[in-house]
Parts: sequence; C-alpha cells; structure tokens
Amino acid sequence: MVEFNDLLALMIEKGATDLHIKVGKPPIFRIKGKITMLQGPPVIPDDIKRFSCSIMDEEHTQKFEKRRWIDLSYSIRGLSRFRTNIYYQRGTMAMAVRAIPFKVPSIDDLGLPDVVKDLSLKSNGLVLVTGPTGSGKSTTLASIIDYINSNRECHIATIEDPIEYLFQDKKATVTQREVGQDTKTMNDALIAIFRQDPDVILLGELRDLKDVKVALQAAETGHLVLSTLHTTSAAQTIERILTLFPSEYQSQVRMQLSLCLQGVITQRLLKTKDELGRVAAAEIMINSPTIKTYIEKGNTSNIYNAISSGVNVYRMQTLEQSLIALVANDVITFQEAYLACNNPDILKRTLQGFGVEVPEMM
Repeated sequence: MVEFNDLLALMIEKGATDLHIKVGKPPIFRIKGKITMLQGPPVIPDDIKRFSCSIMDEEHTQKFEKRRWIDLSYSIRGLSRFRTNIYYQRGTMAMAVRAIPFKVPSIDDLGLPDVVKDLSLKSNGLVLVTGPTGSGKSTTLASIIDYINSNRECHIATIEDPIEYLFQDKKATVTQREVGQDTKTMNDALIAIFRQDPDVILLGELRDLKDVKVALQAAETGHLVLSTLHTTSAAQTIERILTLFPSEYQSQVRMQLSLCLQGVITQRLLKTKDELGRVAAAEIMINSPTIKTYIEKGNTSNIYNAISSGVNVYRMQTLEQSLIALVANDVITFQEAYLACNNPDILKRTLQGFGVEVPEMM
C-alpha cells in the first residue's frame, strides 16, 4: 500500500513539477511539461481519502467539506514543500500537488532580464506578475522577494493562500501570513496589513475588487506592492483591473494606475528545444511617461507599440521580442514560440527577417 509521502518522494526523484491523483487511474506526473502516467494499479477512493487525511487537520476537513475544495501547503523535511489542492471531480475526491523547492531560485536563475531587479528595488508603487496558470508567476514573485530580502533593509509582509516558498530573514525581516491559518480571511489580513509597519507587501493574487482597492491604496501610500493576475499581456492587465470597477469610477482608477503602477511582468513557461527543461519568456512593461499617458487616457491598445519601442531607453520588451531571442538562440523551437505568442504575424515576420525558417503550416 503506497503512502502519500512515498509518492511525493518519487515525484521529486523523477523531477516532476506536478502530481495528479484521481480515482480510476494510476498517479500522474507532469515532467518537463508533459503528462506521464505511472505504471501500477489505479487509485481507489480510499487511497485519496487516506492521502488527504494525512495532511488535513480537523479545521481543514471542515473547510473542505463545506467548500468541496481546499488549498494546503505541506512540507517533508529534507525533501521539498508542496502546494496541494484537494477537490471533487465526478463525485469523488481528487488531488493536484505542485512541488515547491526549499531554495528560492534567483532572478538570474529564471533567465529574467536585469530590469526586473530594478523593479524589485522600487521604494513604492505596484508591480504585477501575470500570466496563465502554470506560467511560473509564484516562482517569479518569490525570486523578487528574495532579491529584496538580500538587498534592502526593510519589512516584507506577505499574505498568501497558501504560503508557498519560506523566506529566512537576510537584510530584510519577512513576515508571512497564511489565509486559514494565521488569518481567517484574506479580507481580515488586508485590513490589518497597514498596522504592521510594512515596507513591501506581497499579495498572492488580486482576486477581486477589494484586493485591488487595497493594493492601490498601499501603493499610493508609500509601499511597494507585489501581486499576480491571470492575464496574458500588460494591456490586458490594465483593462482587467479597470473592469473590476463600476464605469463611473474607471476614470479615477486610470489616474491612480497611471501614477502608482511601476511595471508589469507577463510570462510564459516553455519547454526547451532539447526537452530537458523549461524556460521563461516574458513581456516587461515599465510605466514610462508615454505609457503613463496611455493608461490615464484609456488608450491601452497603444501600449504594445510603446513597449516595443521602449527597449533601449527603458529596457522594456514585448513577449514576441523575448520569444524571438529564445528561437534565434536555439533555446526553443519556432512552434513552441508560435503557440505562446500574442502576435503571431510579428513573430513570423521578424524571424523570417533574421533568416529563421518558418514552417508553411504556421
């Protein structure tokens, strides 16, 4: 009878990033971006119940039974941390587990440009890391927090659901609050955050209007605020924030954003050409005077061109420019870049101009 910890140990041994457990199939790993099913007997309902009971206490169990899903963090000493989502599908329990290394990767480890370090050391304002699920947003945020921790004497306060990476004090002091454990609700933690003397505030995700209001308030009052959104470009990020507000307030919010937004990092996580790993491609938007004006006036459709032309002065880059560099340097295939890009025509034309062969079917 396999134990949950044994599955997690095998997950790390095989270099899997994710583990999926559902009734009727053997455990499934995601290795280098690909789904791989283990050989062995299918999981039965009692297996998942036993696995979940090994990591849930009574309070977690009550919350799970009420909501029918729960997020948990879990650690195995000397192995790794894990973010676990337990939920129901087809009337039976299922689990999705993501491995979170104890060591926080650096900004350089992630292959992100140095301008991300500059954004990390801003004394105030709003920095957003965006992208689809599984694009590495949490890891990028953690690398930014670690960079601040190593380079700035300040108080970093995080609100997470659940806590993923654990930070030890370096130059900074770091306090981490987990929703459901250290605070009953995200809203309670947001109300209290201003009484805790923070310099840097990490909000795991801007999920609704309340979160965005607090983030803007904090950014406007001298704090550096870091958070994530599930958006696929800087322009879409700004539009998403605006649409959370009633139309009569959107002009005011555009002004707030134009003044406090420092930058947006939008990323994808792509498999490398040799299929031995994955690499990040990122759009980097810096709130330059031109972009500030576009945000204020609601001209978000012009932001892409402003990013494209801001490479030399502001070290911005579009997602396509990032992808083009990865293809030109033989890190990823054209097909991988094509599937990830927002503007395929620009990608194709530019690569053809560099003499890169572009398949006709694309």
